[in-house]
Parts: sequence; C-alpha cells; structure tokens
Amino acid sequence: MSLFVDTSVWSLAFRREPPSAAGEVQALIKAIEAGELILTTGLVLQELLQGFLGAKAQAQILDRFSAIPLIVPDRTDHIEAAALRNHCRRAGVQAGTIDALLAQLCLRHGLTMLSADDDFGHIAGQCALKLWGAPT
Repeated sequence: MSLFVDTSVWSLAFRREPPSAAGEVQALIKAIEAGELILTTGLVLQELLQGFLGAKAQAQILDRFSAIPLIVPDRTDHIEAAALRNHCRRAGVQAGTIDALLAQLCLRHGLTMLSADDDFGHIAGQCALKLWGAPT
C-alpha cells in the first residue's frame, strides 16, 4: 500500500517523544519500518514548518522529510480539487481548499490517505478517496 500522510499525523508524530500512541502514528511507524512507499506534497511540509517554532525543529523536519518523495500538483489537480470541493459543498460537506487538493492528489495517484483529520472521512463519503483504517 502506498500512503499519503497528512499534516495531522506528522504533527502527532513529531510533537511527542516517544511518538503518540494514536493508531495513525503507529500505522506510520509500521509503514516506515516495512519500507512502504510514503508520499507527501509541499503543502504538508509547509504546514508542518509553520506549526513548529525554532531552527532546531525546522532542521529536524527538513532532515526527516528529505527522503520522502513530494507529489507536485499540476493544473488539472487544482481544477479537479475545485470540482471535488464544489461537489462536497453541494452535498452539505465542508471541505477546505487544501484538504480538497490533498484528496485529489490521493485520487490521481491511487494513494491511501493516512490522516487523523475527520474531515477526510466526510470527503471520502463523496468520492473514491481511500482512507487508512476504513473498510475496503
């Protein structure tokens, strides 16, 4: 399984020593240990860097993320993310702009989203987004 790991999971993992016992963090640790493909995008890296203060924390994040491939959204991803967000809104589901783009990247690349953010569960109810831990 190829995982797209959302900011919420990275934040839980980086903020605690030892890392959080949350199921999502444990799934991330297992995936890393098993050598599974883990991907992210620049927005997740940016959100993490914005959430941690200090040069030491920034250096640790940059070091840990140096081995993780970044998916770069293209024009079509942004168009499809807007369509997904509009579809969700019409269905009464609130989907943020960034969450819609992250969901779109997972859809395009056939990735499973690993997130501690319940909003992705609501989005997944409106599209084919695969969520870690969700029944298949």
